[in-house]
Amino acid sequence: MSATAPAPVVDLAIVGGGMVGACLALALADTLAATGRKVVLLEATPPDTGQSPSFDGRTSALSNGSRRILTTLGVWEAVATQAAPIHRIHISDRGRFGAARIDAKEQGLEAMGYVVPNRALGAALWARLQDHPAVELRAPCRVVGLERAQECVNLMLDDGTTLAARLVVAADGAQSAVREAAGVTATADDYGQVALITQVSAGKPHAGVAYERFTTSGPIAVLPLPPALGHQRVATVWTLAPADAARVRALDDAAFLAELQQAFGWRLGLFSAPGERLAYPLALVQAASLVSERVAIIGNAAQGLHPIAGQGFNLGLRDAITLAECVADVLGPPDGDPGSAAVLQRYAAWRAADRRLLVRFTDGLVKLFGAKLGPLRAARSLGLSLFDVLPPAKAAMSTLSTGGGGELPRLARGLPLLAAVRAAREATP
Repeated sequence: MSATAPAPVVDLAIVGGGMVGACLALALADTLAATGRKVVLLEATPPDTGQSPSFDGRTSALSNGSRRILTTLGVWEAVATQAAPIHRIHISDRGRFGAARIDAKEQGLEAMGYVVPNRALGAALWARLQDHPAVELRAPCRVVGLERAQECVNLMLDDGTTLAARLVVAADGAQSAVREAAGVTATADDYGQVALITQVSAGKPHAGVAYERFTTSGPIAVLPLPPALGHQRVATVWTLAPADAARVRALDDAAFLAELQQAFGWRLGLFSAPGERLAYPLALVQAASLVSERVAIIGNAAQGLHPIAGQGFNLGLRDAITLAECVADVLGPPDGDPGSAAVLQRYAAWRAADRRLLVRFTDGLVKLFGAKLGPLRAARSLGLSLFDVLPPAKAAMSTLSTGGGGELPRLARGLPLLAAVRAAREATP
């Protein structure tokens, strides 16, 4: 399509200021500043209004690899006091004999991961971005159209202005408008499930144990929360059929707690004091491609996963830091083009294996533990029991926690991007 009126061209425009989009902006900020370049971060809902869907009452389970990335970005220190370490994972199948336990100490880890409130992480990210000279924040701001020009993409904004960027990044969620406008299709495999999310107080100390309990109505995850959120608080993610989720969400507190207790059991004693209940339909969303001409796709816009393994944000964060490295590596030369075909092809190729593995792993768990047939339920119970006594299986699970597998981006190894860019510039004759 032909371009509209000329507009000043920025190097990078990120559409979506949720956790993944904000992490990408922060990952590149110092490098952009050092090379005299700029990123514009566009977000539809200002994060400080309390209305942002990215920073609502949900929590995220961070892998150790994600914690290392956030430490390198200078964010972890601000959220560490609001994070609850996961010391052990307990997986069981209600009414069956199988169970599996994974202990961080046995795997040589301080924790298997950390549970962090999304609001806390969002506040820390935006606080770091607010005053950065290479970052322009526009919120509220919506993209209403996209046109490609010869060396940039023109974004039409809801205030009637146009923003031209050499690279546009779609970080605007599973229903990404930018992805669609860029001509990238996506498939959505509806699981026929709704995640009902809330927080409750447990009658016993959670001791840093994360529970995954599979029931006939769907899995229940119970995750430890930090003491700052209240005495013995835990987050619950209860997966139900849509009609059941609507019914349970509408119950009064006493009836809701009784049903949750019946489904989960008494490992944490008597549940009480439920918080706000949030409901999210679940589907596996996959973009047909991670790139289009001068457009890259990351996070939930690239793939939306079932929360069964708690890997959605971790996978999206690896999208962000991989793209950041691909972009940073061309920023040294004055004519380096962050939206070039070479940059985009490198990003897509680098992310392919990790993305494919996590999508298959998560989708496989949903289908295995959603099976209601007797033989399949018996087989998975036996599998849980075998898993519990097989060290190699547990070691493979701990790999998910460290973010291992394949070539890790520099930020995942604790190495800032700016140092590498400076070294490359100094080595250039």
